[in-house]
Amino acid sequence: MAIGSALLAANPLAMAQNPLTQPFTAQFEIPPFEQIKAADYIPALEQAIAAQQAAIQKIVSNPEEPTFDNTILALEQSGDPVTSVQLIFNSIEEACSTPDIVEVAEKFNPMLAQNSDEIMMNDALFQRVKKLYDGRDKAGYDTPRMRAVEQLYKDFKRNGALLNDADKAQLKEINTRLTDLYFKFNKNLLNATNSFAIIIDDPARLEGIPAPTVAAAAEEATSRGLDGKWVFTLHAPSRLAVLSYAADRDLRRQMYEGYTTNATSGENDNRPIINEIVKTRAQKAKLLGYPDFASYQTENVMAKTPEAARELLMEIWRPAVAKAKEEVAEMQALVDSEGLGFTIEPWDYYYYMEILRRKKYNIDPDLASQYFSVDNVRNGIFTMANKLYGVTFTPMPDAPKYHPDVNVYEVKDADGNHVAVFMTDYFTRPSKRQGAWMYVFKNSWEDPGQEAERPIVYNVCNFPKPTADTPSLLSIDDVETMFHEFGHGLHGMLTRAKLRSQSGTNVDRDFVELPSQIHEHWALEPELLKDYAFHYKTGEPIPADLVAKLQAASTHNQGFRTTELVGAALLDLEWGALNPEGDINVEDFEANVADKLGMPKEITYRYRSPYFKHIFGSDEYSSGYYTYLWAEVLDTDGFELFSEKGIFDPATAKSFRENVLEMGGSEDPMTLYVKFRGQKPSPEALLRNRGLLTPAAPHPGEIPITPGK
Repeated sequence: MAIGSALLAANPLAMAQNPLTQPFTAQFEIPPFEQIKAADYIPALEQAIAAQQAAIQKIVSNPEEPTFDNTILALEQSGDPVTSVQLIFNSIEEACSTPDIVEVAEKFNPMLAQNSDEIMMNDALFQRVKKLYDGRDKAGYDTPRMRAVEQLYKDFKRNGALLNDADKAQLKEINTRLTDLYFKFNKNLLNATNSFAIIIDDPARLEGIPAPTVAAAAEEATSRGLDGKWVFTLHAPSRLAVLSYAADRDLRRQMYEGYTTNATSGENDNRPIINEIVKTRAQKAKLLGYPDFASYQTENVMAKTPEAARELLMEIWRPAVAKAKEEVAEMQALVDSEGLGFTIEPWDYYYYMEILRRKKYNIDPDLASQYFSVDNVRNGIFTMANKLYGVTFTPMPDAPKYHPDVNVYEVKDADGNHVAVFMTDYFTRPSKRQGAWMYVFKNSWEDPGQEAERPIVYNVCNFPKPTADTPSLLSIDDVETMFHEFGHGLHGMLTRAKLRSQSGTNVDRDFVELPSQIHEHWALEPELLKDYAFHYKTGEPIPADLVAKLQAASTHNQGFRTTELVGAALLDLEWGALNPEGDINVEDFEANVADKLGMPKEITYRYRSPYFKHIFGSDEYSSGYYTYLWAEVLDTDGFELFSEKGIFDPATAKSFRENVLEMGGSEDPMTLYVKFRGQKPSPEALLRNRGLLTPAAPHPGEIPITPGK
């Protein structure tokens, strides 16, 4: 790679002082994580930005007529130094957010935003891109290059290239302001999440909670100097276990209220920040000529408009709410039959859902999880990838890593050639943000006349840590999460797109979840379970009757799960539709949206706004949380082809790899999907998969979009 050379030209001393500015000498150019200090990031970024700006100046001063190679490809190449530093820092900030990293982020992220603004508002650069765009129909570009020209021109427009100087200056101020607000939102959320704890000193209150969770709570208490007690936190393994299994109703209420009021008090209150974000986003949309921020966001993805996104969501919402009401009635009947004398509340939902699951399907979640140790499930995802795509994963125990929990693997294709480096970081810790995600430390590309660069991809999750005598045992939801993030990983690892801007997961936001979500379907397939689901003590394979029960229970409680998910997606779009003059009461706004939708009172949004990081922690999923459901229409429809042909059918797997995983963003996403599937998708497949398609439910039609529209 030329990154080290570019930085050397910017500042020769940096080569001897800063590991981020030297060539990475580890195998496959894995970053030297153990050598990098927090103080290294800002100097490295400063030099990287200087190198990129010098490269851009060379592009705009080129006396030759603009060509794809001397303008667009050169612009992509100019970003290599910045991207190298950015990918490492952003990854560490999310997974190991120590106080010194948080301090660096306050300066690092605004520097990135400012550099992006300088590039996207560079009129001389834009004029070269515009000339290519205007002449694109006569240039003879192949499909990837045509898409790159059109997308880059659109990016310039969407980032203010057509504005006058005064408006450009205002847009820069808005972007800097948003970057600062996102940083504060994320910082507050992490601090608020880590500061909440329920301390238990009466063992009777632990009734029903799985033994591994109780053991983890005891270890957490000991780490806080509270020997003999138990500490439960808002981190998912602890929170969900309490809500799902604690017989103590008041303990469930404490946990539910702690979670749904997270980041709403004291110095970590995110509600004022949400107000500022919403107002600032509305200003940005207006400045760029859009009616609202949701219109600005959806224009650039498959949906094209907020209305198209809402139309899909409402087709799912109606049958989901109908099913949820049936579930509530069933739970209430159970409570009444036991003479408990209370009405089902939101903190009862998970608990009675589990009771009904056990009654209906005779599933003991403690027993089921014993077949899904984290190592077993990791073997499962690797086996799936091998059977579908022929790739293998070889441990690299001596490779650099950013945390002791990380494992590193070399990925090889069926022909033995190197494909990628893959890393896993699975266990919860206070410095790691909530959730699960895939990202890269290095992208993939193939410049003309040069050897292809292959990616470094990683998955991060928040699974329960092993205890002294028990490995990390995963719930079925956790298992599906690992398969989900690994699907993103495969998208990043198997990419063959030549351009950096189209590589791997650089696709439309509402297409990016297709590879992740479709691979979830293999998690409970008997043909794969026999290869990876073994009891962590005895080594016995998972019994066939338990597999049958798990499959039968797969649609259990889908009314609730779908309603809370669709509700959150609709709430997100409602936030994006606002153009507020003054402050908004966050709770009242949420309540009004719920009332307008007819949301059952026993269910709240999957994420309340103060901890809805997807939409307020960055622009990434803002006015785009619906994309999980948009992609689920694709993944459920697509998996029906695997079900028809065979879940490991070589021809179907080859088609999915070649038309989806390898192509990245190099062709229109619906075109790619139709090439794989042979037809456009329908929401009906999603409703079937979730058990929501009943005789009383409406049968929706085809997704209301067309290729290239």
